[in-house]
Amino acid sequence: MTVHFIGAGPGAADLITLRGRDLIAASPVCLYAGSLVPEALLSHCPPGCRIVNTAPLSLDEIMAEIAAADAAGHDVARLHSGDLSVWSAMGEQLRRLRAMGVAYDVTPGVPSFAAAAAALGAELTLPGVAQSVILTRTSGRASAMPPGETLANFAATGATLAIHLSIHILDQVVADLSPHYGADCPVAVVWRASWPDQRVVRATLSTLQTAIGAEMERTALILVGHAIGAEEFDESRLYAGDYDRRYRPVGTDPRFPEGTP
Repeated sequence: MTVHFIGAGPGAADLITLRGRDLIAASPVCLYAGSLVPEALLSHCPPGCRIVNTAPLSLDEIMAEIAAADAAGHDVARLHSGDLSVWSAMGEQLRRLRAMGVAYDVTPGVPSFAAAAAALGAELTLPGVAQSVILTRTSGRASAMPPGETLANFAATGATLAIHLSIHILDQVVADLSPHYGADCPVAVVWRASWPDQRVVRATLSTLQTAIGAEMERTALILVGHAIGAEEFDESRLYAGDYDRRYRPVGTDPRFPEGTP
């Protein structure tokens, strides 16, 4: 018996890996976070599958479902939204499974920041503008931020910020970032990235609150940085005609002569 933790993607039912889809189809039990995972993904479950929405369950109740599946010898497809490597609450489940001696594996999914960037048609790392993306959030009731992980500290790097779970304190986000990025820094807010009702607002730090108005739902991602919508940036040397690389030797004395393994 194995518990298959599967990143179910940001929302669109077809943004799931083939591996994830096949594991769902092969598992007699499916536990899914119903508040964020689209029900359309459950169509991959096999006939007779035990399907449990874990949104109203405690961690103890979730583990009890897994223990019952283990006793019956049934694999479990455990679906979480986005990708499991960030803010998934997977870590605490894995710790308990290790203590129980239950086998598990992890299948990654499309993260929400990637879906938001796709909605914008944007590359978040542009040569000469930004070469780092910081995934972060602000403190909430479920998890506090460590003292050094502040928006101001991250903003001081000039990197592109993907700020999760923070739209409800947008005024504080803008106040923390503006001194570092400047009032005219591009920013975008994407609600429910990749869902049918996806919404996008583009603005600057100084105009964002007016652009959004009073309607600010929690399922939103804030992208901030000068790479958002930039047109003035250097071209990558990777595809430059005079750039000598292994798969395209250039010049009379290339670093990697043709035929080099």
